Amino acid sequence: MTAIQIIFYLFSAVAIVSALIVVASANPVRGVLSLVLTFFAMAGVWLLLHAEFLALILVLVYVGAVMTLFLFVVMMLRVDVASVREGFVRYLPFAVLLAVMIVGILIVVVGPKQFGLTSMPVPVALAANYNNLADLGMVLYTNYAYPFEIAAVLLLTAIVAAISLTHRKPRHRKSQNIGKQIAVKPSDRVRLVEMPSAKKINVSDQSSGAGES
Repeated sequence: MTAIQIIFYLFSAVAIVSALIVVASANPVRGVLSLVLTFFAMAGVWLLLHAEFLALILVLVYVGAVMTLFLFVVMMLRVDVASVREGFVRYLPFAVLLAVMIVGILIVVVGPKQFGLTSMPVPVALAANYNNLADLGMVLYTNYAYPFEIAAVLLLTAIVAAISLTHRKPRHRKSQNIGKQIAVKPSDRVRLVEMPSAKKINVSDQSSGAGES
């Protein structure tokens, strides 16, 4: 076993263990940190496969920006773990069935026929001045141009939908309009009503009426 194979198995084991911790961890912060470790391990695997640009993008974009945002959001949400675990037993059979299906699909797909050294040999050594970014761009904008554009449209639609849901008008909530409060007139707030005065009743008439009764 060569040194490259040892490093590959080491990164793969770290990625698998940290991914399992992400799924099984009850603490959201621990799950996010484990996902960061998974990204670092996968970046190491991509470096071994001579995909330096993808490895750097994974570390800079996902670990440096996206996962940091996730970590701050999770820390500010204060997720109630007890309320999340309430329906665990009720949905356990469905979860077991789904896990068995996923494991079966992985066993069928990830096999020696598809991912063995015979079908996917070890990448050959390249020249020192080789740039895989040019090859990646050539493949992305020629063979996969339409899927790339479709993915861009879907992401743009998701961004517009998120902005529209965030900035919609508040419902069933009282809010102040400062402009209307400043432009208000006294006649809009106070109304003077003239009413005829009531007839004054004499005290002697009330006493005589009470004596007759």
